[in-house]
Parts: sequence; C-alpha cells; structure tokens
Amino acid sequence: MDARSNADVFIVEDSPAVRDSLVDLVNSIDGARVVGVADNPNAAIETILARRPKCVVLDFQLIGGTAIDVLRAVREPLHDMVVIVLTNYPEPGYRRACMNAGADWFLDKSTQFEEVQTIVSGLASPRTTSVGCA
Repeated sequence: MDARSNADVFIVEDSPAVRDSLVDLVNSIDGARVVGVADNPNAAIETILARRPKCVVLDFQLIGGTAIDVLRAVREPLHDMVVIVLTNYPEPGYRRACMNAGADWFLDKSTQFEEVQTIVSGLASPRTTSVGCA
C-alpha cells in the first residue's frame, strides 16, 4: 500500500461493465485503491495470493468457476482479508455456501451494489479496526 491507501482492493468480475463500475467506485473512496482485477478463478487466485489485498470484491459466477473456488484457495492463507461476494444469484443456498467457504459479505448486485462503497470506506478509514458481516 502507498501513503494514500489504507485499503487495497482486488476485484474479481467477468462482466467488463460491472468491473469498470466497481473500479470507479473503489477508486473514488478516500484511502482505497484497486490493485488488480481478474475475470476467472485461476487468475484471481494467483494474483490475490501474490498481492495480498485488504479486500476482495468477488462475483459469484465467473468464467470457468465460482466464488467458492476462489474462497477455498485464498481464505486460509489470507484469513484477515475481507471478502465481499457481489452477485446476481442471491439464492440462500449460494449465500450459505459462500459464507461457509469464508465470505464476510454476500450482497445482491441489483439491490446492494452501493453497499460495497460503505464497506470499503469503513476499511479505508484509519480509525476503523474491524468490519461487521452481513
């Protein structure tokens, strides 16, 4: 992290339009910056493990896999990282699977997109020591 970033964020999203919106959203937050993006589980896992961001915003359905594939690979070595699953598939079974695999948040893209800003803002605030779960 550089002097202006308290929250490095990695975005895993296969829709270019949604990915661009998330990049713009995160980069508009004081103290936060996007440190990378990926559109598939393999690229996401490799880069997340290398860059060790404070937060990952993770789409559920990806090219070649799901958020659960990513969570299983990165959660144990990066247990302090905050993971926000942002999905168009808000079914209870997917929520349960993601939370069991280590997600901190499970948000519906169509109704909770802006909550990403609230969560990341909390992480970027120097006086914040923890973030709750939803």
